[in-house]
Amino acid sequence: MKKAIMFAVGLFIYAALMWYYLFHGAQTDIPIQLKGSAADPTMFMNEHQLKLSYDFSRIKDWIYFLSVPLEWLIYLLILGFGLSKGMRKLTGGITKFSALHTALYVLLLTFLSWLLTFPLRYYSYTVSKSYGISVQPFKGWMKDSLIDFWVNYAIMAATVIVLYFFIRKFSKRWWLGAWLVSIPFTIFMFFIQPVVIDPLYNKFYPLKNEQLKEKILTLAKKADIPAHNVYEVNMSEKTNALNAYVNGIGSNLRIVLWDTTLDKLKDKEVLFVMAHEMGHYVMNHLYQNLIGAIVLSFFGLWFGSKLYKWFILKWGEKWGLKGPGDLAALPVLLLIFSLLSFAAGPVENMISRKAEHDADRYAIELTKNPEAAVTSFQKLAAEGLSEVNPPGLVKFFLYTHPTMLERISYLQSYQK
Repeated sequence: MKKAIMFAVGLFIYAALMWYYLFHGAQTDIPIQLKGSAADPTMFMNEHQLKLSYDFSRIKDWIYFLSVPLEWLIYLLILGFGLSKGMRKLTGGITKFSALHTALYVLLLTFLSWLLTFPLRYYSYTVSKSYGISVQPFKGWMKDSLIDFWVNYAIMAATVIVLYFFIRKFSKRWWLGAWLVSIPFTIFMFFIQPVVIDPLYNKFYPLKNEQLKEKILTLAKKADIPAHNVYEVNMSEKTNALNAYVNGIGSNLRIVLWDTTLDKLKDKEVLFVMAHEMGHYVMNHLYQNLIGAIVLSFFGLWFGSKLYKWFILKWGEKWGLKGPGDLAALPVLLLIFSLLSFAAGPVENMISRKAEHDADRYAIELTKNPEAAVTSFQKLAAEGLSEVNPPGLVKFFLYTHPTMLERISYLQSYQK
């Protein structure tokens, strides 16, 4: 209890320091040479929008930086207070069938974690709503949250059943067997994402604007992309922000436009956004992401197995764990993978930012319309209340894309 209180106090101090850094300590002034340029937010946002953008971005960033150690604290509390051991005993009393026992334990653990993080997620939703980014009623948000819970639970339960099968059968090399099984599973998830998982949250349909659709397909033909359709999704029911993306692999690959993007961007701006997404396809970024996920999981599982063994040896007895094969030790694994994911995040972000910059370059070379490219990014920033030049720590840990300052200034340099 004493250690839990100390950790909670530490979390509070950390949250206060992050708040100070984000709202008072971070240096985010626009470089002098870019003041008055198209990258200067004062040139395309009014004073009210600038204030909203600053406050909204900083609050959302603070929520992220708070949510990560909160997740770690939850796992430690579940272990330290013997809750994991109790859940293992409770679910073991219901059934002796290993797979079902594991599924029930994971359900309890997932629900407990979901419940404990609910206040912060709800706060994040209310912030988006109060700043006019989210337009989704609570009922719709709650529905998405529950879908999220069950999708994550299904994936988690299947993963844990496989993991503990290998841990119990091959105590030293369990990570290798788990990694080999994860390869087809990762490929399968990439393949079904656009056609099975995404439609659980939104409605997808072929682009209604036939003229624009023809322009996009003509652009795709110019890029040697065998595209036959473009999809839009009804995001206006949930948000005022703009976006487009490409996901899936093989025959299930989809290029998708949010209907908010279609409503608020001109055709020439939409074509630049589409060209950017086509750049990801042409440069095989999706397949590179797939390979990257497989390689990363190899090192993550290998290093994670070493840390797992060390954690069990050092604290397993205190937490009432019977050994690495004890299901009650799952929070230890989840804690380790969360720590590793957080540590690897900046490297993944750096690689992603390079890919996004390459896609920007491809798009401008394909469309030859830097003016439309600049105005599309300006509108994306203004409508989503995105901070043009975020704090350094935010970019380092959160940004998978170059900042709007970098993207717009690059397009300006291309224009010259």
